[in-house]
This record gives sequence, structure tokens and C-alpha cells, in this order.
Amino acid sequence: MAEDSSRAFVKDVKRIVIKVGTAVVTRNDGRLALGRLGALCEQIKELNSQGYEIILVSSGAVGLGRQRLRYRRLVNSSFADLQKPQVELDGKACAAVGQNSLMALYDTLFSELDISSAQLLVTDSDFRDRDFRKQLNETVKSLLSLKVIPIFNENDAVSTRKAPYEDSSGIFWDNDSLAALLALELKADLLVLLSDVEGLYSGPPSDPKSKLIHTYIKEKHQGEITFGDKSRVGRGGMTAKVKAAVNAAYAGIPVVITSGSAPENIIRVLQGQRIGTLFHQDAHLWEPTKEVGAREMAVAARDSSRRLQALSSQERKKILLDIADALEANEKLITVENEADVAAAQQAGYEKSLISRLALKPGKIASLAKSIRVLANMEDPIGRVLKKTQLADGLILEKTSSPLGVLLIVFESRPDALVQIASLAIRSGNGLLLKGGKEAKRSNAILHKVITEAIPDIVGGKVIGLVTSRDEIPDLLKLDDVIDLVIPRGSNKLVSQIKSSTKIPVLGHADGICHVYVDKSANMDMAKRVVLDAKIDYPAACNAMETLLVHKDLVTNGALNELIVDLRIQGVTLYGGPRASLLLNIPQARSFHHEYNSMECTVEIVDEVAAAIDHIHHHGSAHTDCIITEDQETAEIFLHQVDSAAVFHNASTRFCDGARFGLGAEVGISTSRIHARGPVGVEGLLTTRWILKGSGQVVDGDKGVIYTHRDIPINS
Repeated sequence: MAEDSSRAFVKDVKRIVIKVGTAVVTRNDGRLALGRLGALCEQIKELNSQGYEIILVSSGAVGLGRQRLRYRRLVNSSFADLQKPQVELDGKACAAVGQNSLMALYDTLFSELDISSAQLLVTDSDFRDRDFRKQLNETVKSLLSLKVIPIFNENDAVSTRKAPYEDSSGIFWDNDSLAALLALELKADLLVLLSDVEGLYSGPPSDPKSKLIHTYIKEKHQGEITFGDKSRVGRGGMTAKVKAAVNAAYAGIPVVITSGSAPENIIRVLQGQRIGTLFHQDAHLWEPTKEVGAREMAVAARDSSRRLQALSSQERKKILLDIADALEANEKLITVENEADVAAAQQAGYEKSLISRLALKPGKIASLAKSIRVLANMEDPIGRVLKKTQLADGLILEKTSSPLGVLLIVFESRPDALVQIASLAIRSGNGLLLKGGKEAKRSNAILHKVITEAIPDIVGGKVIGLVTSRDEIPDLLKLDDVIDLVIPRGSNKLVSQIKSSTKIPVLGHADGICHVYVDKSANMDMAKRVVLDAKIDYPAACNAMETLLVHKDLVTNGALNELIVDLRIQGVTLYGGPRASLLLNIPQARSFHHEYNSMECTVEIVDEVAAAIDHIHHHGSAHTDCIITEDQETAEIFLHQVDSAAVFHNASTRFCDGARFGLGAEVGISTSRIHARGPVGVEGLLTTRWILKGSGQVVDGDKGVIYTHRDIPINS
């Protein structure tokens, strides 16, 4: 889709009609969803302060009134009354009671935000009166000029409509069509219909095969969509919203259907983000020639991975060797594209640490090719027999290694990560979807092209898919029936966002807060070498030292001062904990739990090894931590008690790396405690299968065989 065109309309938006559905206003139990309403009011306050004119159309009165009247009837009923059949409450009475409560709530919420609101109840017949419509425009204009939020609802309590939930005759027939009518009547620039789902899907949202439609094209989608059940409350559901949206859009008012549950969705729409489903009279002009959806890409990777697994070990090895050769043959082309990315990042003012990770330094392609060849020459990880058991005479059970399936890797900045991850996916027989940072767009594109062109047609280049749009990530994260593991590599914010947005298992770490503890018995020449290497070898890496812990005895003997001088000579900016900042006269760190990714670090003084371990457990990220000491007993305490993915004695934290560990490459470093921990190589991308070989045995109530359950040699 030509996204710049499809979301460009927001730059001219000033007046917005927002319709809030009953399913947004209330919870599943019928009570008010106070958190959602509060968040909505805060968004409206923010937009109001930015100069937008907001008109609210709110459902929920009937549902709220019904819930309150049911409760009132319950407390006023005798036990005998409750045994009788319960008569359904009058909908108009529910509307009258609920409208009062609903407006009282809006008034309270907006008053807390220093915003005034006004109630306007209308009926279908009102709009047949030309004078009414004229007065309506004048009243709304006056309210908006005073920064007051007009809140509309159909006056169901006195409406002449015979069946408010079923009658769809007249000028409008529910609050969705009322919102569309008001958008036209009041000359709005945008209509936002808030729902309990993210937008319009190709089928029922609960169906895993349904896809979110980002832009509705009437000619394409009208006959393709299968609607699910109507709203659990209220009148219309998605069918009513689509009808209202189409009518408004083709009259010239852009419409977005999106979730009222997600925070800041209205603001995100106005920022031009691809949120929900857009209806626009020019949508047909934006139809792409061919768009591969998230599901199609994931399914293609899965199908290709199965063909990859069917190859022999030697054939998979040859693919890796061909990829290594192709990288070296195209080094100049790769370098040109990478230099263009680096230049663009510098011009855009990106941080030095990001630019450092982005650049493919001289020798990097050769180093990557070497790592791929090391990986290719390792023992084939697929189909290895891990355990062999004789269950009964002639009945042999094998536990074997097997690929996970399809991996989704989201990474920032580092194009070399694409090469490492792709080679590991090939070696482990997994399908792969890659989403790199926009700052490495050209580097990632050329590396993906070089790698996939080296993959034979019998497997197909689709075994490794490159996701080019950030907007595809939310769709991919929903595909828990196709994608088996997500590995985010990047900032704390990126990892946290992904973990909170998917049901797919996530493997990775949010922070790399690595510690070096220098004990009182440390060899100080060694300590200086290790500390400097851990900090300055590659400060932007997740395994770089971020906090230096020093035993208190090193203060009195001058050793701490020597360490500080050496760090400063190398250009490291120092921050202190409460003790170190006073003693060394350096600024106090804002937080011990901070990843600098630059030539900065925190220093703190501790009383003993137990205090160092306690500090690491309270403020670290369970990534990599190191002790420098000549006391073997102290070292063993540290190594066994520090609960991190990697714990070192007298060695730089920078050694925590898949290639340095001899894994060939790594998809990332995991601080999770399930499945894989530390640098994740091929083995971390495998699971197990059970292979049972028999000769016609049956269970027959466990009388069919005599169980032996005897472990037997794997090679037998």
C-alpha cells in the first residue's frame, strides 16, 4: 500500500467525531470499564489542548441502566419473588436511568482533567426538522469555541422507535449511524469508531485465519468479509460500524475503526500510524499491485523449512558454504549499501552507539563468512538421537533433536545479526522471518538478497523472509499457530513491547547490565586489563560492563584510585553509587539499573563478596557478571551464587558471545530461564521429538507387552 498517501489525510484534520461503543464503555459483566473510559478522557484532553475539536458519541446508557435496575430489583425482591420467572426490564427505562449515570461519570472524569462537557440527546425525528439542524450546528460551534466536549447519544428513553435494538429504519438507527450522520452534519474532518477489536477483519476476529484489513476497499472487500456475532452488548457490532463507515467515507469523511481498549489509539491515528481499519473515498487508488501478508510470509517460511529439513546433512552444509562464498563475493556491494545507511544515520543525528552497531567495519564480512563455515562443519544438529530406551522387547523409543519451526527475529541496528541468525536458521532447519531496524534498511536488504539467492530452488528463498514494514509486526505477533518463537534483539523498550503483545514464546533479554566485581585479593594488573576490556572493547554491546563493584579494602590501599585513573584516561565517564560518589567526588548515578551502551559506567563500593552478589541480584539483569579474585573459595561462592546466564572468574564479560563460545554464531543472548539461557546457538533453536519403532505391539490395557524401560546405547 502507498502508506504515505493512505495516512496523509491526518495533516488536515481539525474536527473529529469519536464514537464509543457499549463494548468499550462496559466490561464483560456489564459494569463500567472505568480504566478504559479514564484513558479515553485523557486522550480527548490531550487532543483538546492541541487544538483539535472533539465531538463524542457515546453508547452504554441502556446497558448501564439495565445493570443498575437489575441490582435494584434484586435488593427489593423477596426470596419468593426470586423464584418466579423474571420479566425483562423495559429498554426505555434502562436508557433513562443509564443516561443519567453515564453522563455523571463523564462529567466527573472530564472535571478531574479540567475539561467541561455537555450532554446532547437526539432522536431520529429531530433531524427531519431543518431548524433543529441549524440550531444543532450553532450550539456545537459555540461549545467547541469554549473548548467544551459535546457528548451525543440517542435519546432512547423517548424515542418513537418501536424496538430500539432491532428497528433500523429512519435517518439513523444506532449510535454508529448517528456518529456518521453527525460527522456529515457538523462537517467533521475525521470519524473514529472505537470498538472492542482492533479493526475490521476478513472473518470473525476469533478465527486465527482472519486478517486485519488496514484499508477497506469496497470493490475488493465487500464480498470477501465474513462477519462474526454481533456485539455482546449494544445493537450493531462490526456490521453496523462498516455500514456507517462506508456511508461516511463515500460522502468524503475519512473513517477509522480501531480498538477502544488499546492506550492512545486515537492519538496514534492522528500521528499517521497504521492503526485499525481506514475507510476513505480514495482507497481504491491505493490498491497495491501485490502485497504479501504476514500470514502468507510465515506460512511460506514454514513450508520452505520443511523442505530444508528433508535435505541430507551434506546438502544443508553446502547451502551454508555457498552463503559464506556469496557474502565474500559481494563484499563491495554490501559495503556500499552499509556506508549509505551509516551516512544517513549520521545525518539524522542518531546516537554514536547506534551508528557503531550499524557499521560493518573492515574485515567484518570475512569474519562472518568464517563463522558460517565453522557452523557448517559442526555436527548436524537435526535428527540426533539424544536418548534411547527399550520400552519392551522389540519396542524402541528414541528422543531426537528437531527444529522448532518458524522463528521471528526482531532486531535493531546491527546488520551482521541478520547474517548470524540466517545461518543458524539454515543449520537448525528452521524457517525464519527477520525484521531489522529502519536505520539498516539498505544493509539488510542487500544481505537478505545475497543470502536467499544462494539457497537452492528445492528449498526456496522464502525460507528466510524479510519484513520491511514495522506495521506488519503486530500481525506477525498474532500468528501463534504458525510462528513458534520470537527473539527480540534490541532495546529494553523493544523487548518489553513484544513480550506484552504476543502469545508466542519470547526468548531474549531486556537489558545487558553486566557487573565486574574486583575483590580484595584481586591481582590488580589483571583487574585493570579485564575492567578496561569489559568496558571499552565494544561499549555498545550488551555484554559490556555497566557497573564496577569494588571491595572496600581497595579504597584504603589505593587500588581503586588506580582503576579510576585508567578508566578516565580511556575516556570513560564515571558515575557513582551513594558511597563511591562521595568518596570519588563524581556525579551520583540516577539508577543502578541502567544500561549505558557507551563510554560511561557506574562505580560502587561494597563490603564483601556477599554484598556484591546481593547488589547484582537487586540491580542486575541476569546477563553476564564477573569476579576478579585470587581467592578460590571466594570465586566459587560468586560463581555458584550469582544467578545470571553467564558468570565468569578472572575473564572479561565480553567473552559472553556465541562465536567466542564456539557456537558458530548466535541469535541472541537469553536471560530467560526456560528453554535456552546465555548465548543462543543452534541448540537453542531445537526442540525434541519422540520416535517409537515397534513390530506390531499393542497396549491392550497394558497386558499386551512386558515393560522393561531399559536405557540402551544410542549407537546400538
